Amino acid sequence: MENKSGVIYLMPTPISDDEDTLKHLPNYNLEILKTIRYFVVENTRTARRFISKCHLGMVIDDLEFVELNEHTESKDVEDMLKPILAGENCVIMSEAGVPAIADPGAELVAVAHRKNVRVIPLVGPSSIIMSLMASGMNGQSFAFNGYLPIKSGDRAKRLRELTKIATSYNQSQIFIEAPYRNEQLVATILETLPANMRLTIAINISAHSEQIKTLKIEEWRKTDMSSYSLRKNTAIFVIGL
Repeated sequence: MENKSGVIYLMPTPISDDEDTLKHLPNYNLEILKTIRYFVVENTRTARRFISKCHLGMVIDDLEFVELNEHTESKDVEDMLKPILAGENCVIMSEAGVPAIADPGAELVAVAHRKNVRVIPLVGPSSIIMSLMASGMNGQSFAFNGYLPIKSGDRAKRLRELTKIATSYNQSQIFIEAPYRNEQLVATILETLPANMRLTIAINISAHSEQIKTLKIEEWRKTDMSSYSLRKNTAIFVIGL
């Protein structure tokens, strides 16, 4: 029996608010965007602003936006699939970067697979992958660990675990933190990791203010961190050999 449902496009969006960040998105993405009327997004305001900046001649008020984020209940996710099952194509967008990676969009994608709906990932900027690319660390074996524990003792314990994995398997370990906790995280990293372990700090990837630096822990301990404005900026961290 022919599948009459629409398809889901996973649409990356710019990581930073710089005006020229559309250069990171292929024209093919924008051509698809022009055909979509149904959007599942992490944040409606951010999604509307992104579409407006694309200058595609779309009437924003004619589009339908449904939010899928950390506040969405699981029972509501399946309802989001109903227009797609009825034949409507859909775009899933994160607030920034790649959808369904460290992003609630993955839950809708999982339901789509169960319902035999085609899911099409599109190319675009991922701060996780871009930080690893620029780190100089092992890109053949790596793991993304999301957020580390908030409590300092638990955070240090988790860092020791990640250090052991990185050392035993030469596997790069990637993680993130909320900007207002970046300074505490870096302090714990410098206190906990061995001197010869390497650390990449990638700040504001793809923005004009982008900073990406890899040093050994012993070198970071001697570095003036004030120029990184860790408390104000988004950062990706990578540790490895």
